[in-house]
Amino acid sequence: MKLNEFAIGQKFETKSFKLTKEDIMRFAGEFDPQYMHLDEEKANQGRFNGIIASGIQTLAISFKLWIEQGAYGDDVIAGTQMNNINFIKPVYPNDELHTIVEVIDKREKKNKTGILTVLLSTFNDKEEKVFEGDLSVLIKR
Repeated sequence: MKLNEFAIGQKFETKSFKLTKEDIMRFAGEFDPQYMHLDEEKANQGRFNGIIASGIQTLAISFKLWIEQGAYGDDVIAGTQMNNINFIKPVYPNDELHTIVEVIDKREKKNKTGILTVLLSTFNDKEEKVFEGDLSVLIKR
C-alpha cells in the first residue's frame, strides 16, 4: 500500500508466532547473552521464574509479523525511526505472540514519498500486552 492508501486510526492484525525455548536461547546466544535468556537454573531463581525472551527478540518478532502481514508490500523504501519502545511484560517459552498495528501519523515528503508511522502493540496468547513501540518508514505515495 502507498502512503495515501493508509488512514490515521486504521488497524491491522497479524498472524501469530509461537516462541520456543530453543528460539529464545538461540537468539540470546547470538544477540543478548544474558543469564535470564540462557541459564535455566539461574533464571528459575530470578524474578521471572524461568527463561524469558530478549526484549530485542520480541521487537524483532513484532516487526516480522507486521512485515509478513503484507500491507507495505513493495511500496516501503526504508525504516527511518523507532520511538517509545516499551517491553511491558516478559515473554516466556511457548508464548504465542500477535501484533496489532495502528496507523498513528502520515506526512508527505518530496519526490513522491512520505513518512508513515505505526504503533506496534504485541500481545501473548493470554491477550496481555508484552511490547509496544512506534515505527516510522519512508514509503511511496
